[in-house]
Order: sequence, then structure tokens, then C-alpha cells
Amino acid sequence: MKLSDYVIDFIAKQGVSHIFEFIGGAITHLLDSTIDRDDIQCVSVHHEQSGAFAAEAYARINGRLGVAMATSGPGALNMVAGIGSCWFDSVPCLFITGQVNTYEYKFERPIRQIGFQETDIVSVVKPLTKYAELVVDAEHIRYHLEKAVYLAQSGRPGPVLLDIPMNIQRAQIEPEQLESFFDSQEYLELQAEKPCRVERLDEIVNLMAAAKRPVILAGGGVRTAQAAAELQQLVKATGIPVVSSLMGLDAVTHDNREFMGMIGSYGNRYSNLTLANCDFLLILGSRLDSRQTGTRPETFARAAKKVHVDIDPVELQAKVQVDIAMQCHIKPFLQALNGKLIQIGKPDINDWLNVLERYKEKYPTRMNPAESDTIDPNRFIEVLSAASSEGDIITLDVGQNQMWAAQSFHLKKGQRMLISGGMGAMGFALPAAMGAAKAAPGTTVIAIAGDGGIQVNIQDLDTIVQHRLPVKIFTLNNNCLGMVRQFQDMYFDGRQQSTVVGYGCPDLCRIAEAYGLPAFTIGNMEGAAQVIERVMALPGPVFVNVILEQGTCVNPKLVVNKPIEDMSPELDREELAREMLIEMVDED
Repeated sequence: MKLSDYVIDFIAKQGVSHIFEFIGGAITHLLDSTIDRDDIQCVSVHHEQSGAFAAEAYARINGRLGVAMATSGPGALNMVAGIGSCWFDSVPCLFITGQVNTYEYKFERPIRQIGFQETDIVSVVKPLTKYAELVVDAEHIRYHLEKAVYLAQSGRPGPVLLDIPMNIQRAQIEPEQLESFFDSQEYLELQAEKPCRVERLDEIVNLMAAAKRPVILAGGGVRTAQAAAELQQLVKATGIPVVSSLMGLDAVTHDNREFMGMIGSYGNRYSNLTLANCDFLLILGSRLDSRQTGTRPETFARAAKKVHVDIDPVELQAKVQVDIAMQCHIKPFLQALNGKLIQIGKPDINDWLNVLERYKEKYPTRMNPAESDTIDPNRFIEVLSAASSEGDIITLDVGQNQMWAAQSFHLKKGQRMLISGGMGAMGFALPAAMGAAKAAPGTTVIAIAGDGGIQVNIQDLDTIVQHRLPVKIFTLNNNCLGMVRQFQDMYFDGRQQSTVVGYGCPDLCRIAEAYGLPAFTIGNMEGAAQVIERVMALPGPVFVNVILEQGTCVNPKLVVNKPIEDMSPELDREELAREMLIEMVDED
């Protein structure tokens, strides 16, 4: 059997039916092995970064694995941002790169290159992968494939990479004679490592029962652990309010009374007030980075007993000191906790919930007065959210558009929201929409981007059109790189180098139409709902250019050296003091 045929067989057996790739000479054997198959399809993108992001989204939706391929040299290097995104956001993806023939590879020789496009991609990506290996022996291909996928999916998931030289790809093998990773001592030792144990449950239950102002913080680890149903069960059983990190936004549906929005530097003011005033905080699968805690982590939920559960022990007691730190997979932890909670009644926290309802009503996330016809991005996102349907998938780019959507898109039952969190890569939304659409055929995907981010991978509008994917693209266009422009306005006296000065945006609708998409422009709130309704009803992909004022900002925003409840624009000090149920932080 040809080794490249074996690789494609293996991928298909993992439940993967799409490979995202941009062909080059070093992967022609691998892609040729897909040509006559009906169980696997190549999605030929126009840039390897786009293919990597698409594979990431594919894995997030199918819950198993995404696969992307690229040729040696520039192709492999172009995937690095996507590999890093999977690493930071714990997504299981298999990246396969082609490599020059082993007899053309430099190995340890102190020269820069022998073969054309020869690049040591394994050394480049090792810090960003759970496993990266150059396959130099065809007889070991099964071992490397099995090990790679096992590591990608086990523990805290993440990306893996196999670099396969061309002469290895075309080698002939005997599949039944190949060594299996699962028969190895290495696998047995990995299995024998100390498993996560659910401990101190009685203590945690007692803390929850005693709390007057409990809160659950849902991080991205809830979805990674496929534990959204267990979290929903916990919320239903206890009525405890939930806030989320950016990556945890789709861990619960937002029509729950208990859902209190996203916390953090660009969170909702009412969400940050909720967390700041709690007296018990259950943290599920969150890294607690500075985008959540602000630059003063010692003030984060300072009046609360804190329990932090995470699969990765290095994330525990790392940035915020907690009372109970538990290394555990989120799903079995929640299953065990829910089992314990059957024994106690639903806590009486109605007074607390009434306070939170008042926060939400008093501090909605809006920029302009309701009567203004100028497009307020938060209001626009609310209208777009209302027009969406249960089960839709939403992909966000990076920049102001991401934060407006995170603040104001109210997720319905079955909806998912895919975000580039740790890497924060502009250009994510469009290819992610492509990958999500392939993982969930027939599902409408709403891609929300800015005018800067949409241009990063705009070439794959063609791929979306070629595959007739039901992707509705909404570009919030303020003709600048708004997130950094807002930063410049605050800290650089309004000097807008490269965000306004030197930046340009072409006519995006004409570009979309050139690729074959119907395109619409929305310039004010009047009639916006009707255009959105029409766009959502059209079959196939559609492009919408939403015109914003250039000075549009993301508010509220947490500035440096403030606790999370004290956001900009600042509340009057007396008003903030009245809203706080605990003592305020001393001003430095």
C-alpha cells in the first residue's frame, strides 16, 4: 500500500471528512490519495493560514479533530498562526506538512538549506504543539499518526504536526505489519500517569450552600471538555448566576435569567459588577489572564471564596490565588458536583438575583442614545442576534467587532460562537466560518468582522462561493483599525499612525461582488432589520458592509491599574460606591 493512501485512510477513520489545504509540490502525493474517495474531501483554500483557521473551527464544531495540510517551506510557515491559535485555545488539530526527500534534507549539517523550500518546520512549531515530528522511516507512520492524534485529544487538547518527506509519502508499506503506538511502553506510561481526581466536593458544596452571592465563571474549558450540558444542569439546579470569559461565551445559552454576560477588560459593566460583588466564585476552565482580571489580579473577586477547576495544573494558583484549586477534567467534576447537589435544596439567592437584574437594566452596553439613527454597533449586534436562528454558528474576527459581538450577541439555544482567543488573530472569522460550515452541513454561519480583519483572508471569499456555503458575512466598517486607534486616542494623544494615517479600505461590496457574492450596505439603523432579514433568507453566501463612524469605540473598557468594576467611562465615585456591596479598592 502506498503510504500516502494509508495516511488518508487513517484520517477518514478519525471521523474527519474534510482536509483544508493549499497544494504545493511537497504534498501532491497526499492530496492525490484523496482523489477517488467519497468519504473525504479536499477544501482547497487560497492561503495556508486560512486552511489552518478553518481546520480549527472544524475541530471545535465536530468535537473530535481538524486536519490541515501545507507544502514545505512557505506553506508550512504560513500555517504557524493557526497552529498557535489551536495551542492557546486548546483545539485538537492534526497539521501535516510536506518536506523535501530525506536525501535532500540537511539534518544536523551546519548549512542553511539543501533542498528547494526545505525548512525545519518541526523546530519552529515545537513550542506551539503537543507533538511535532519529522517522519524519516515509513515503517513508523502508524505509530506517529496514532501518537499524534492521541496527544491532540487527551488531557488539555492541542495541535500536533507531522512533517512527511516526499520519498516517505510515496513509499510502499505493509499496513498489517506496522507498529502501533497503542502497543508501546510509551502509551502504557502515559496511561499510568496520575488521573484527575474529583476531591473536596463536600467542602465545595458547603461553600456554595453558605454563599449569599454566588457566581459561576464559565471559561473556554467548559466547551473544550464538552461539558456545556453539565453546566446547564448545574445552573438549572442551583439558580446560581453565570458570567463568562470571552472563550466561554457559548458555554450556556443567553436566554437564561442566570446568564450575566462577559467579564473582563471589554466586558459588560453589569457583568463586572456581578463578579466583583460575589462572595463565592466557581471558576471552570478559565486561564484567568489579564484580559479577565485586569492588571490588579489581587482585587479580582476579592471578597469571595474561590474554587478553580482546570485540567492543566500550571493554570492553577498562577495568576489569582484561590481557596481550592483542583486539577480535574471539567466534565467529570460537574457530573460529580451535580450528583452531590441533588442532596441539598436550591439556595435562596433571590435578593442577589434582583440586584443583578438591576445592574443589567441600569447599565446596558450602548454607545449612542436609543433615538440616534447613527449605527451604534452594540445595538446593531442586538438586532442581528434577534434575526439569527437557534443552532446558527457565529464566528468573530479580532478587533472592535469581536468585543461588540461578545458584549451584545445574545446566543440562543444550540448556537455556537467561535473566537480566536489567545492568539487574537485578525483574519480568523472568514476561514473559521468556512470550517464550521463544513463541519455542520446546512447550518447557517454568521461571520462578523471588521474592515481590517476581513481583508487579511479576503481571498477565501472565492472558496466560500465555490462550495456554496451558507455564510453570512457582516463587516463592521469604520474605515480604520479601530481597536488600536482607540488605544492611541487614550495613550498617544490621538496620534493615529497606521490605524487611520496610512490605512485604507477599498470598496468591500465591489470586491465581494467580484467574487460572486450578493452584497448589501447598511448605513443607518433605519431599515437595518429589514436588510438583515433579507440577507438571512437568501441561500448561499452573502456579504454585508455595515458603515460605522470612524471614531466609534468599544465601551465600557477597563483601563490600567483599575479593579474590574471600575470601568471607563468612569461612574461617579458616589454612584459606584452605592452599587458595590463590598468595600471599594483604595485609589493608587
